Amino acid sequence: MFERLLPNLRLNSVYDLDIEALARRGIKGIITDLDNTLVGAKEPSATPRLIKWLDKLREHGFKVVIVSNNNETRVSRFAEPLGITFVHAARKPANRAFKKALQMLDLAEDQVAVLGDQMMTDVLGGNRLGMYTVLVLPISPKDEGIGTRINRIMERIALRSLRKKGLWYEEETN
Repeated sequence: MFERLLPNLRLNSVYDLDIEALARRGIKGIITDLDNTLVGAKEPSATPRLIKWLDKLREHGFKVVIVSNNNETRVSRFAEPLGITFVHAARKPANRAFKKALQMLDLAEDQVAVLGDQMMTDVLGGNRLGMYTVLVLPISPKDEGIGTRINRIMERIALRSLRKKGLWYEEETN
């Protein structure tokens, strides 16, 4: 039942992503969550380290789209200075926003990785469309809204079930 919540890869942060390994998998585009994936939920703009990481992605030929459940003001203020296209009010894990992002990237599902900090939104949404999914630890969980906190409770229930089935091991996180 909870297998669709399993990411293909688990990392501590986006900075641990092996860009060359992604390219070898045929990945050419990245759909990324914003809050608690790229920056803390209350951080208004990109950190210098994140800007450097995004530049590295572009140097390797990756296209990037932010898909966020947050509002247009929040997402546009973050994405536009970086020259990143975005989908706001995405209602993840619904397919519509992911399909829109695929169109923006002009890539097929098997050429795209989804990065995010939530199994119930980012991983489930990416897995439903057959994309490569990467789960990262949330940057600042104390700043999460009520909806995300509810999702975290659901994730803990899913994790218990996945552990019992032998499908989830803590040492997998890099």
